[in-house]
Amino acid sequence: MKKKSIIREGKVVGLNFPNKGIVQTDDGICVVKNTIPGQTVSFFSKRKRAGVPQGVLVDIIEKSVIETLEGCRHFRTCGGCVYQTVPIEEEDALKEKMVKDILASVVSNFPESAAEGYFEDIVSSPVHSSYRNKMEFSFGDMVKGGEMCLGMHVTGHFNDVVTVDDCNIAEADMVEILKATLDFAKKTGLPFLNKRSHEGYFRHLLVRKGRYTGEILVDLVTTSQFEPDLNEYVKSLNGLKLEGEIVGILNTLNNSLGDAVINEDTRILYGRDHFYDEILGLKFRINPFSFFQTNTLGAEVLYKKVREFAGELNVNTLFDLYCGTGTITQLMADCAKNVVGVELVEEAVEAAKINAENNGLHNIKFLAGDVGEILSNLEELPDMIIVDPPREGMTPKALEKVVSYGVKNIVYVSCKITSLARDLPEFFKAGYSLKRAVPVNMFPRTTGVETVTLLINQNAKAKHHVRVGIDAEDYYRIKDSEKKEDE
Repeated sequence: MKKKSIIREGKVVGLNFPNKGIVQTDDGICVVKNTIPGQTVSFFSKRKRAGVPQGVLVDIIEKSVIETLEGCRHFRTCGGCVYQTVPIEEEDALKEKMVKDILASVVSNFPESAAEGYFEDIVSSPVHSSYRNKMEFSFGDMVKGGEMCLGMHVTGHFNDVVTVDDCNIAEADMVEILKATLDFAKKTGLPFLNKRSHEGYFRHLLVRKGRYTGEILVDLVTTSQFEPDLNEYVKSLNGLKLEGEIVGILNTLNNSLGDAVINEDTRILYGRDHFYDEILGLKFRINPFSFFQTNTLGAEVLYKKVREFAGELNVNTLFDLYCGTGTITQLMADCAKNVVGVELVEEAVEAAKINAENNGLHNIKFLAGDVGEILSNLEELPDMIIVDPPREGMTPKALEKVVSYGVKNIVYVSCKITSLARDLPEFFKAGYSLKRAVPVNMFPRTTGVETVTLLINQNAKAKHHVRVGIDAEDYYRIKDSEKKEDE
């Protein structure tokens, strides 16, 4: 006989990264995700992990005193946001404490490897709502056999989807495009893809918008099992009254079994297959699947911190590892004689080359391939390194190679603090110390937080090529004046 789940209650007394509430009950501690310190919650026990009971949230019995805001009407159903009910200052404080505690736990094992006062106050995003320039919506239903929905997966129920037509982190134009797309899908009478039978047509809707340009790219992701007339879809989107301008409408075919969007073929239904946006005065051409930070204004804050941590540059060759479409690479182009960007995704590297050419930057070289493999075969030696790896952090081979260069300064940008915490001891063992660390709240209302760190090797040997650069304050003063002249 299947054991019946027992509903329990407790008080949230703490929070571990990224969203693990520490709940105190009469029977001890339990970890319950998507909770906020100060709440009284009900939950049922699920399993133990590392000896600690895990629970699944059932209800918020009593709100925390810091919850003074109302969330959108999808809040707690949609799995996208956690902190809609708390002021941004409280959210920043929660994220800052989680990052600080994790770094402190690492540093405690290497007490001589961190400068006094290395940790700095969190930097918040300039915008806290309607900030996302990219949304990937899924087709599905809320209940099995129910009405078609288009939106985000329901919290804790990956097969269920809620239509998020009141999303407060997506641009308003994206919500209008979502509603028009769902209306069209329903009118066709065609089904969404069933994850079990693998039969159906509609899969995802990808919408991207330039924050500075207002250009919008729409990509309807489907299977090839049906061939409806998509001209009606194009007409319906072009008839919308939007703040921005749709410059491209695409149809990507994806017959893969997994839920991820796989580009097997993309057809242009209208306009072009790319749009443009800007970051700190540089222009970027962005394709449907190109990596580009989802919060443009937040990314500018992040990249300014990277530039600040890099400091007064005196380098001949700078490596930007895990460079994506080369955003940081290009922003550092006038601070080194040679800049080398390395990225695994070949499509991203090709986009990076085009963007660098369009921005008139000719001292950059982009290489496609695994970072560890590329570094093992690269004859050039860096004077400085910037790394911005994916969530899982650096690969062991890449980490070993980066450490072996022995450069004086390394700026490590992390989108998952636990991955950074795993990598830091290897730097400490190699003689690096943690000079500065700052969290950046790039993704308000969600669990996401970036961390920028500066690692210094006092025993590094001086390089034989030197180019005197400019410091961060002068860099942005010059950039701002050039932008005003262009305007």
